[in-house]
Amino acid sequence: MRAVQTVLRLAFAASIAVALACGIAAGLARFGIAVPRHALTRAAWHGVLVLPVFFGAVVSLERAIALGGGRHLIAPFCAAAAGLVLVTGAPPGWTQVLLIVAATAALASMAGLLSRQRALHLVVLTLGVSSWWAGNVIWLATRAPLQAVPNWLAFVVLTIAAERLELTRMRRTPPHARATFVAIAVVIFVAASASPYAPQPALRAFSVALVALALWLTRYDIARVTVRQQGLTRFIAVCLLSGYGWLAVSGVLGLFGSWDAGHPWHDAALHALTLGFVMSMVLGHAPIVLPALTRLRVRYRPLFYLPLAALHIALALRIYGALAQAFLPHRAGAIGNAAALALFIVVMFSSMSLPLRSSQ
Repeated sequence: MRAVQTVLRLAFAASIAVALACGIAAGLARFGIAVPRHALTRAAWHGVLVLPVFFGAVVSLERAIALGGGRHLIAPFCAAAAGLVLVTGAPPGWTQVLLIVAATAALASMAGLLSRQRALHLVVLTLGVSSWWAGNVIWLATRAPLQAVPNWLAFVVLTIAAERLELTRMRRTPPHARATFVAIAVVIFVAASASPYAPQPALRAFSVALVALALWLTRYDIARVTVRQQGLTRFIAVCLLSGYGWLAVSGVLGLFGSWDAGHPWHDAALHALTLGFVMSMVLGHAPIVLPALTRLRVRYRPLFYLPLAALHIALALRIYGALAQAFLPHRAGAIGNAAALALFIVVMFSSMSLPLRSSQ
């Protein structure tokens, strides 16, 4: 039985790794960079493979493990299967259905959790999963993934915000601050939901809420305290605080209309959020999440800062190129971002040591 579980775990990890790798390669193909032919033909699915597939699988898996596995694993496995179906060339309808099943299963898990424990961060997590579900339905209904992007972005933003809110219990947070957080989360959810029907006002409200959330997290997140510590604790705090800066940048760019897919700054706003904010969170939490998923230790090393710095430098170059309409720095930044993510994977795997069980 243990061997079967190990095989399933490895198969799941491989499937989401394939989805992410194909998503990154598809993104590079848009800049005329030579990639495998298979990835080139999947260039249109870059956003789908990264947002609802990869992040959907990873986020729902983390929640399923926290809930004890079992039926809660339906969501991450369906999300991972959706990615495999898409990269193998099957009709996208299969991927759309699998993603809806995944999000529906995740919503069922959250409903059961909320029935047992009433907590604000769980409500926000449920709003995030609802945005994932809504984005998947919008993609199925419109056949246009760009229409679903605001909801998919709301999914990852609200998920991260909810997890950070949970940790504010370790600090004394004023009641008005929590009320403000609720208002921001509701605006993000409602604005993303309304974006297919009233895009201009909805996306402006979405942008304002992103800036407000960045300011709130910078002010009240425990990272303001832990950044003064040492080792892994400080590294995580640096990832968080730098990510909040990029979150604010994405919101400011959005105020200039950058969430419109045809806007020349769309790439800048989108990747300031997904690479600058979300990936900074991924880099910061990977040393904690990976041991839970793989049962291997991740030993902290100062080398962790190298992919983080590379990610931010390349992203700054990419955004400069997008804003200045300069193709070469824009392209160089995109290549640098991919290289930074590859370097991150190398650093993480080289930092893994013996299984946790063997140390007991």
